[in-house]
Order: sequence, then structure tokens, then C-alpha cells
Amino acid sequence: MSALLTLRDVWVEYGDKVVLEKVNLGVEAGAFVSIIGPSGAGKSTLLRVILGQEAPTQGSILLDGQPLAPECGPDRGVVFQRYSVFPHLTALENTVFGLECAKAPFLTRLYGSARRAAMGEATAMLQAVGLGDSLHVYPAQLSGGMQQRLAIAQALVKRPRILLLDEPFGALDPGIRADMHALIVKLWRDYALTIIMVTHDLREAFTLGTRVLAIDKRRHDPHAPHRYGATAVYDLPLRDRVAPVAQAEAEIASETTCSS
Repeated sequence: MSALLTLRDVWVEYGDKVVLEKVNLGVEAGAFVSIIGPSGAGKSTLLRVILGQEAPTQGSILLDGQPLAPECGPDRGVVFQRYSVFPHLTALENTVFGLECAKAPFLTRLYGSARRAAMGEATAMLQAVGLGDSLHVYPAQLSGGMQQRLAIAQALVKRPRILLLDEPFGALDPGIRADMHALIVKLWRDYALTIIMVTHDLREAFTLGTRVLAIDKRRHDPHAPHRYGATAVYDLPLRDRVAPVAQAEAEIASETTCSS
């Protein structure tokens, strides 16, 4: 299977400080890639480059073999640890807003049948993340876990091909975190998402991922710690977890073989 997302010899430098160096990575459609590594290794920087918030200093990033535009696009959604919701909008209004930005970028407002359709899409997405009974509730009235569900709905309502998660469950209590794990796995499978998640939690990384990528520096200079950047030092496929896209292709191939 060819890679959906490809990073080729990607470097990120800020002045004379090297953050990432020689990052080569291919991510297949439907994969759930967990990224781990020490604090300050550049994990979040890698996500920002994939999201389009930053452009690499060197190297290229391809989506389906085509250069990825160095700007945030609807093909990539993101959920951060800190809830990225608008406090003055209800859950439904928060979710509809993303559709309005995508479909009416100049006015950020839809009208008539277009707005009704967007409201329907947003309502369905909120139901999918378990907020069907909280459509008209403001974020301040929601628990931390419910606010994170809302942030996920915001990210998914535009149907991104790649969902980026930056420590999305780090601020949640263990019980709520377990619920969120179950939710994200369900959404990953139901929507055939490709997910790239940064986490400090090793158990979370190995529990959720089909692949665990460790980011760290291969070389260290104690006299010039900024001289070398981080790269992928380990890339571990988890054979007991199958990506939804790969599983579907395997089932189709099996049915074809049986019918022939």
C-alpha cells in the first residue's frame, strides 16, 4: 500500500537551533501512529509541520504524492490538549462554525438550505461523539471530557483525511481518559481516519496505535545542545492492531478469492 502522507528529509531549524533533522516517514491511509519521545524533542513541532502551521526549513511533505500546501487545510484536523472551543458559542454553534468557515470563507455564515444542511451535519457529529443531548449547552457548562469531545467534533465535522492529536487526553482524569480512548478508537474505525497522535503516555501510545514512532536526538553535543535535532529513532509496527482501511481491503480481497 502506498503512503498517504510522506515526509522526505524534513528539517526544522530556528536560527542556529536545529529542532528536527532528517525526518523520513511514510504513513499509510488508516494508520494510527503514536508519537512518543522526551519533552522538547520536537514532537509537537512535527505535528505543526504536518498541519501546515509551519513550513520545514528543508525537505518536502507529500499528501497522496502531491506537495502539501504549507497552510492549514480541511484535509487535516487537529485536537490539542487545551480545549480549542469558543466559550461564547454553544456546542452546536461551535461545530457549525467550522463548516461555515469552509463553505463560506468570506462571510463565515451560511444561510437557507445550506445552513440547515450544515446544522444537520454538526448535529450528527455531536451525536457521534456523545454530545447529542448537549447541543445548546455552552462550553463552561461542560466537563473537561465533554469539552474534549466537542473539540473532536469540531475537527471531524469537516471530514479531514488526517486527524492530528497533540496530547489530547493529558489533562483528563484516568476514568474519563479511558472513555475518550474508546471514543477515539470508535471514530477512527467508523470514519476510516488516519490518526497521528503525540503522547507522553507509553501505555496510551501502545494501546491505541497501530504503530509507535519514537522521536529523539541520535547525536548530542554537550557544548552545543542546539546543534543537532531529533529524528525517528524507533518505528515499531504493532501487528495485533489492524488499520480499518487495511482490514477492509483484506476483507474485499478475501471475498474476491472465495467467489472466484
